[in-house]
Amino acid sequence: MHQYKGLYINGDWLVTQGDVTEVVNPATEEIIGTVPLGGSREAEAAIAAARAAFDSGPWPDLTQHERCDVLERFHDLLITRQDQLEDLIVAECGATRALARLAHIGIAMDHFRFAMDEARRREAITPLSPLVSAGPGGRGILGSAVLVREPVGVVSAITAFNYPFLINLAKIVPALLMGNTLLLKPSPYTPLQALFLGDVATEAGIPPGVLNIVTGGPEVGRALTSDPRVDMVSFTGSEQIGAVVMAQAAPTIKRVQLELGGKSALIACDDVDVEQVATQAATGLIVQAGQGCGLCSRLLVHRSILPRFIEVAKTVLDGIVVGDPADPATQMGPLIRDEQRARVTSMVDAAIGAGATVVTGGNRPAHLAKGYFYSPTLLTDVQNSDTIAQDEIFGPVGVVIGFDTDDEAIALANDSRYGLSGAVWSADSGRAFSLARRIRTGAVRVNGGSAVEVPWGGYKRSGIGREYGAEGLDEYTEIKSITYRS
Repeated sequence: MHQYKGLYINGDWLVTQGDVTEVVNPATEEIIGTVPLGGSREAEAAIAAARAAFDSGPWPDLTQHERCDVLERFHDLLITRQDQLEDLIVAECGATRALARLAHIGIAMDHFRFAMDEARRREAITPLSPLVSAGPGGRGILGSAVLVREPVGVVSAITAFNYPFLINLAKIVPALLMGNTLLLKPSPYTPLQALFLGDVATEAGIPPGVLNIVTGGPEVGRALTSDPRVDMVSFTGSEQIGAVVMAQAAPTIKRVQLELGGKSALIACDDVDVEQVATQAATGLIVQAGQGCGLCSRLLVHRSILPRFIEVAKTVLDGIVVGDPADPATQMGPLIRDEQRARVTSMVDAAIGAGATVVTGGNRPAHLAKGYFYSPTLLTDVQNSDTIAQDEIFGPVGVVIGFDTDDEAIALANDSRYGLSGAVWSADSGRAFSLARRIRTGAVRVNGGSAVEVPWGGYKRSGIGREYGAEGLDEYTEIKSITYRS
């Protein structure tokens, strides 16, 4: 049992006066911990602490290298706790052991390291070259300017349940590196991975008030998005809540960064290795039980290879081992809660009622009496305009849609209100790159490529702004120009 009697505010554990909420293991439905549920009192304390730490504390005035030194200790302490973290991630959000180790922790720490290295290379002040401008009487005036990157101020970070550790660090690390103070509100489903960071932050020497962690419901969320003492809100979650966050932040004209939903398309051209691409596409559907905003759940396949593609994908999905993620043999764990499974079930059932054909799945695994499991599912006979092809499912469900020409594939891929991710597969890398350029989305993987240095964010209703990469650091800064006369 993981038990917290307080929330991490101003460098200490503030005992709350509200209710306690239970944390459930989605694979076993057992209670694995209890955490305090924050309210208006805790939100007020956290905002005040973050504001004071920014306005009067040392953190914003430290040099870039000094802040990096503190975050370096934070990074190293997390590395020493990887085994403990892995167990917590598996139990709290249902990740398989392999996924917890490689993605939840491994990718998170890769991004952490890149951000620190990038921050150390930067200078807060960038001088511009001297310029001569016309002055009174035709005399020339020699002058120039410097550009100064400064922290935005107090940042509220509201995070999601699917990759809690990774998403929490995606906001904490760049915000703190750039000199901001931060209020973290985790998903009520996965608060343990957030509160875990409190003790580590203190041990690393992060000053009081620089990082604050507050649980709670809509009351706390509203305070963190609307209070005038908060300068920026960074949110990861659904497009519907993203719109609410924007509306609550609008009266105080806060900076808003949003990483929202996706309905990303994978394009498989006629010249691909069908076995390889169909296997990759099918495997991608079951990562974190399909609870990933960047997963490719619309599989656009050239009609000349469509029958074989479906056959291979079905074989792969039928062979996926679904079960308790604590078992190293498990390849896919549960959805986060029964409400999420009910939503997936309802969407698939509605698609079947509208004419979709189930290739495999479409049900709960019969061998699992407990846990919020849903079978890996593949649907055909789906139109791109159908709800199942337009709305984010957040479950292990993919739809296959055929196309005849590259232009048709691009039209299908772009016919979406989302634009977060995507993939293109072709034996002709030039053709694949040209197709990738035409997709209206924030990231495209060509033939399975990936890199940790790149920014992440969406077009259209998939969000505003970028995380990761150098651009992710810039999101947490203001640019000031100071001009002077020589």
